[in-house]
Order: sequence, then C-alpha cells, then structure tokens
Amino acid sequence: MFPFAQPVYASCPVCVITVGGGLLIAKKLGIDDLLVSIWISGLNTALAFWIVSFTKNKLFKNAYILSSIFYLLTIIYLWYSKQLFHKGNTFRGVDKVLFGMTVGLVIFFLAMITDKILRKKKNGKVLFYYQKVVIPIIYLLVVTITFKLML
Repeated sequence: MFPFAQPVYASCPVCVITVGGGLLIAKKLGIDDLLVSIWISGLNTALAFWIVSFTKNKLFKNAYILSSIFYLLTIIYLWYSKQLFHKGNTFRGVDKVLFGMTVGLVIFFLAMITDKILRKKKNGKVLFYYQKVVIPIIYLLVVTITFKLML
C-alpha cells in the first residue's frame, strides 16, 4: 500500500507506555520489588530498542549499549533516591531491585536474540505478527511467574 515506506523494527511504543503505567500501579498494589523491577528493566530495554529504531540508527547505533546505559542510569537514580539496599529486601543475598533489573535486562536481550534467530531462519520474515513484541512479553512473563513461585 505504501511502496516507499521503510519497515521499522521497533518494539511497540504503546506497549512500552502501558507497561510503564502498569509499574506504578503494581508498586502501589504491593507487588514484590523483584517482580516489578524485572518489568522496569524490560521497559528500559524496550525504550532503548525503540529509540534506536525510531532514530533510524543516526543518533544511537546500538540498542544493547543504549539499554545498558538506561540500566546504569536507573540503578544510579534508585541508589541516589535510596530505593536500593534496604535491609531484608534481598533475594538470595542480593538486593531485589538490583537483581530483578539485571534479570529483566538479560531476559530482554535473550528475547531480542531469539527474534533475530527466528527471522534468520525465515530469511528476514517474521513467523507471526508482532513477533518482536510478543517474544519479550512471553519471556518476561515466564521469568516473572517463575520468580513469583520462588518468593
């Protein structure tokens, strides 16, 4: 329909905004910091991938590096605002927020790598609509449920 339109390989910005709003609600509802922080990191990483795709690689060239920068900036903010390292707020000896954010970052990276592998097998085509959105959500949901059962 649009012969001159360029394909954009981004995570859905509406989904990203929805997750962001949901995080505040989850925190207010008393959902564990570990679970919420997994999604905070997922949000940061989705935003980084969206920014790289949106700027068409002119401003930022590597979504993995930008994701890591967002991760570090979030950790610095949470540390500075005294939201990290509360006594008793640990999972296996590690701060829940720090642990959850790290898990979220790694899981989202694995989801993006999985998406690329699936696309390579199909010569750059997706297996199903919204694949780049669905895979990270499924990965994050599985990890969240797994940690929920462990808490």
